[in-house]
Amino acid sequence: MKIPKYFRNKYAVAIGLFVIYTLFLDDVDVFTVIRQNSKLSELEEQKVITQQQLEETRETLKKLESIGGLERYAREKKLFKKDDEDIFVISYE
Repeated sequence: MKIPKYFRNKYAVAIGLFVIYTLFLDDVDVFTVIRQNSKLSELEEQKVITQQQLEETRETLKKLESIGGLERYAREKKLFKKDDEDIFVISYE
């Protein structure tokens, strides 16, 4: 039985085993790196969304510092009303 020439070379076999080990069998293999990169991109997207929500909340808090802004927010967002008022909510489906 003939063994190919590159399998007889101990350095080529050692390098081949090293490459296989590092790509597939190690704790930080190719699949783990790809999975971690996708998680990182998802977390960065969530970070951007959270920062936008935080900025909107800060703007709302600035508006609520005055009494007029607080009353306007309560009427528009929370549907509060005065005792002598009626509120009609129109929703589009």
